[in-house]
Amino acid sequence: MSASEAAMPAPPVNDSPVLRIQGSNTVGAKLAPMLIAGFFEAQGLTAVRIAPAGRENEQRVSGTDDSGRTVHALVAAHGTGTGFAGLKDGSADLAAASRPIKDSEFDSLATLGNIRGAEAEQIIAIDGLAIIVHPGNRIASLSVEQVARLFAGEVRNWRELGGDNLAVELHARDDQSGTYDTFKELVLARQSKTLAGSAARYESNDQLSNTVSTRPGAIGFVGLASVGRSKALAIADGNSQPMLPSTALVATEDYPLSRRLFFYADPGRQSEWTRAYLDFVHSAAGQAIVAQSGYIAQAITAIKLPAQTDMPPPYQALANTAQRLTVNFRFDEGSARLDNKAQRDIGRLIDYLRGTDKIMNAAVLVGFGDAKGDPTRTALLSKLRAMAVRRELSRGGILVRDINGLGEQLPVASNSESGRIKNRRVEVWVY
Repeated sequence: MSASEAAMPAPPVNDSPVLRIQGSNTVGAKLAPMLIAGFFEAQGLTAVRIAPAGRENEQRVSGTDDSGRTVHALVAAHGTGTGFAGLKDGSADLAAASRPIKDSEFDSLATLGNIRGAEAEQIIAIDGLAIIVHPGNRIASLSVEQVARLFAGEVRNWRELGGDNLAVELHARDDQSGTYDTFKELVLARQSKTLAGSAARYESNDQLSNTVSTRPGAIGFVGLASVGRSKALAIADGNSQPMLPSTALVATEDYPLSRRLFFYADPGRQSEWTRAYLDFVHSAAGQAIVAQSGYIAQAITAIKLPAQTDMPPPYQALANTAQRLTVNFRFDEGSARLDNKAQRDIGRLIDYLRGTDKIMNAAVLVGFGDAKGDPTRTALLSKLRAMAVRRELSRGGILVRDINGLGEQLPVASNSESGRIKNRRVEVWVY
């Protein structure tokens, strides 16, 4: 029985909500309510609707069961940090987050159990942090360093970067936002910068984007689903080529400012409704809603990448004759252990290879490492990571055609800590 066909959990004993989600505006403004609506419909509820809940950035999703009773859920989207506070005080069943949990938050929730374990940490979608400007801005691409200098107030006129003679206007999310936390981590902190005090601040991605689209000198950052009428810039990190936040580059998490979107749940105490909702979110029906909402679903597709002359020969041969799948497996530093997303992606990959009749000698695994340690050890570890993925696939009846370890070659990000995480990966190619 699929997640979308599972029996409905027991109805609430009173008028209390069956689901309470608090946290990220990126997740809560649109994605979480849409997923709840789809979940309610899959459970057989009728007259499903999403409506304001009385406070700004709070929504109520309701439906009617076959006995005529109203079932409802509440979503409060006031920033990632508020979700973990809700888990701690019991006012939330799920914390929506647009960044991984911080060590301080993890410590504060220690009484709940391992909040970073697979039962608690649920990666629900991939998002790209888009750097946006007015659609008439002549600038097409920036480096992460240039973005940091702009938002630190060090670049005051676009002509300093080859653009028009326009004063730079800064637009940023507020301090409660996981989007802002991600921007600080991926852009500002890595360049030892802080946000200029002149930046206008917003609780809503969409409000920020709408403003940027009307201001010729404006620059801002939003989740991928909120680019709207603004123009997204291509971003380069370290030795990588400038990359637009395209579906394929965000899905593989190669885009420098890609990020994961999360639900965090109490690992030891989840209601039937919470478990059923999470199952639906990970199902094909749930991930289809993720794509519909403007984010990147964790569905796997094949894409053709152009061969480049500077590619290592084995990789160039793959680019000429095979297709890359929109899934990457990532690992901790010095480790060949699959992370929480990778463990679920193994199942998705097995289903994809079975569904496309590629279970025998069709898949190639290519491992990569970061440039922090000894190159020989990095090359070996990159191959061990590919072998770890091969081992999991073999348990699902998949015979891999070949594996390769290319070490620190072909980085997709800089050699900073967050960049090294992206560089420690296994790619999947198919013939």
